[in-house]
Amino acid sequence: MKIAIAQINPLIGDLSGNAQKILEMSQQASLTGVRLLLTPELSICGYPPRDLLLNPSFVVSINQTLEKLAADLPPNLAVLVGTVVKNSQAHITGGKNLFNSIALLENGQIQHFFHKRLLPTYDVFDEHRYFEHGLEPNHFQLDNLHIGVTICEDLWNNEEFWGKRSYPINPINDLADLEVDLIVNLSASPYTVGKQNLREAMLKHCAVSFQKPIIYTNQVGGNDDLIFDGRSFAVNKQGKIVSRAHGFVSDFITIEFNSNKQDIELGHISPVDKSENEEIWNALVLGVKDYVHKCRFSKVLLGLSGGVDSALVATIATAALGKENVIGVLMPSPYSSEHSITDALALAKNLDIQTQILPIGELMQAFDSSLNDLFMGTEFGIAEENLQSRIRGNLLMAISNKFGYLLLSTGNKSEVAVGYCTLYGDMNGGLSVIADVPKTRVYSLCKWLNSRQLQEVIPNNILIKAPSAELKPGQVDQDSLPAYDILDDILDRLLYQHQSVAEIVTAGHDRVVVDRILQLLSRAEFKRRQAAPGLKITDRAFGTGWRMPIASSWSVLRNI
Repeated sequence: MKIAIAQINPLIGDLSGNAQKILEMSQQASLTGVRLLLTPELSICGYPPRDLLLNPSFVVSINQTLEKLAADLPPNLAVLVGTVVKNSQAHITGGKNLFNSIALLENGQIQHFFHKRLLPTYDVFDEHRYFEHGLEPNHFQLDNLHIGVTICEDLWNNEEFWGKRSYPINPINDLADLEVDLIVNLSASPYTVGKQNLREAMLKHCAVSFQKPIIYTNQVGGNDDLIFDGRSFAVNKQGKIVSRAHGFVSDFITIEFNSNKQDIELGHISPVDKSENEEIWNALVLGVKDYVHKCRFSKVLLGLSGGVDSALVATIATAALGKENVIGVLMPSPYSSEHSITDALALAKNLDIQTQILPIGELMQAFDSSLNDLFMGTEFGIAEENLQSRIRGNLLMAISNKFGYLLLSTGNKSEVAVGYCTLYGDMNGGLSVIADVPKTRVYSLCKWLNSRQLQEVIPNNILIKAPSAELKPGQVDQDSLPAYDILDDILDRLLYQHQSVAEIVTAGHDRVVVDRILQLLSRAEFKRRQAAPGLKITDRAFGTGWRMPIASSWSVLRNI
């Protein structure tokens, strides 16, 4: 039997558009002799639909669209489509009103629904808010093939692989007991660095342990802060990858199930990214492209400071949207160094993007004059420094409003973590592109970009000079923060490794520095709550999965 994966890029809520993408790949499947087509989790509405699911008319429209799609499909083709189904027993037995489901479409009709059994409620996932879990194992017979159906998290509870159990049941055990021939998994699994290696290792283990081939279908595309990397794949009973779709693009691949061998034949295997930097780059480019276009913008602007962060964001935006759709704005102040201007212009020339220069010296004088009486007798300090950032933020937002460009925020994760950024200033924007990229990774990405090009993209002077906000004479970031390699290592140990202060100090860090970073991390929560959405690339991002209180007496992560 020939089976195909439709790795589509849905737009959340665009029911007819998503259905059309499924229909087009169904027609392609039919022309190539495919018997079963797999689409991602919630493919009809896009994942995650979040509180759209609380709107009854949205759920009704999903069902209507699904019925029309079933009627429009080619003959002799079965299609598994991710959808939402009403829980008809909710008012009797209690529970949520909806199921996260898969619909089996064939012969012009909806033949059956399969309900997701394990509902993730952690990090960015909040499925218990909307869905009731399914009770029965999901499986069906198609011709002579007995197929087990799982939905994303249903595969992520293998106690042997993880060394622990997160849920009381393991759907894979149930399907193995039913002696299915093949397990399919329809997912919408967001990207994080290294996650594909984890997925493949987990499914290889499952395939060998249960002696069942597995086909994994993943969504692709950016939806708000989440990036879905695709990279759907198939594993045979020996635990070998025998097919893999491309990463970070829509794709269509076919897989041959050999009934005699009861296994999957070797097919096309798309290569993986050569390095973490290449993988992160592809993710960020896709995230920017989809966020901008799905929010119905065409052009973006950003402030070009001559620093490494804005240089990286400008380069990502140019790759995602094209040089004609990126505008860089230079806003020098009396404290700006000459090399900041020349470096920013050199970058813009390398990228061939449009620039505007708007000096802010006169605006600074106007603000100083307005505040002079009130500030009289006080020393120059953070308030005066931040005025410069807020003037720049106002200018950028004025351009955004006037011309309909989306403003990109350029702050990195290290600065966002400790609040080394200005609210209503450099934090302004509609998308924070590198908010989940630590400063050390920013430099690594820039050096990688230059190394893969025939000519320099990011001017070398940007990479070798000391980073500075240039809000006062002679200022550098390390006046206020530890060196970024130290800061990022402390943040890594706190956020990802969940180490205590004592463990971090034992690893070689100064106790005073660690305590100060903890304090800054906690005090910056009010800033992060007001930040633009940031693209998520790590397991612990300051986005929808980070839910810390603002008013609290407990220092974040203070585990001594």
